[in-house]
Amino acid sequence: MLKGQVAIVTGASRGIGKEIALKLAKQGMKLAIVGSSNSIFQSAEELKQKGYNDVIAIQADVTLEDQVNTVIEKALNEYKQIDLLVNNAGVGFFKKVEETTLDEWRKVFDVNVQGVFLGAKAVLPHMKERKSGTIITISSDVARYTIPNGSAYTATKYAVQGFSGSLAQEVREFGIRVGTINPGMVDTYFAESQQGLEEKKDWLKVEDIANAVVYMASAPSHMMIDEIVLHPFVQNYPIA
Repeated sequence: MLKGQVAIVTGASRGIGKEIALKLAKQGMKLAIVGSSNSIFQSAEELKQKGYNDVIAIQADVTLEDQVNTVIEKALNEYKQIDLLVNNAGVGFFKKVEETTLDEWRKVFDVNVQGVFLGAKAVLPHMKERKSGTIITISSDVARYTIPNGSAYTATKYAVQGFSGSLAQEVREFGIRVGTINPGMVDTYFAESQQGLEEKKDWLKVEDIANAVVYMASAPSHMMIDEIVLHPFVQNYPIA
């Protein structure tokens, strides 16, 4: 169902974003993968070595409007259409409120909220013109409840959930679908951690999140999936 379609994936240099790109490539999608460092070009090369040649790499900062607009322009120049935007780029840190600096607060909002807003804003004119498209944001289960020592990160995910819900209502008349993937604990590089640590062996894997993206993006045109919430079996969490 996704074969021949075009996807943009942000934060695709490693971890969840890199795996999402691979899963979408396996579905036959053409890709524009985005990362803030030049390692994004290595990710593209690895995909091509696996036989997925319809991929371009774009180094860009999702917090800067001109760079985000350039991402959309380059994808359209290369493929002439955009069917899917995956807002995966994100950062997080976990501190008490009084230990959080204003710069830290701003950075996490710039990437996690402003980046999502700018990506959606930039791609919408094209999707509206085609009267189709899907926007998926990788959010978090803390978009549904609060945790201690994570006020900034949690606040960004509540913001993303509200933004996505409002946007979904705003663009449904154009045939555009908007949804969020809200995972619990994932074995990845998040918050300056390492992937593959022994204590994370029972956590969600990056493939689990990528599979959820494929499922949401593959939904038939008459169906809209607002959100997918998933947790590792070992995680205890409050019921929203």
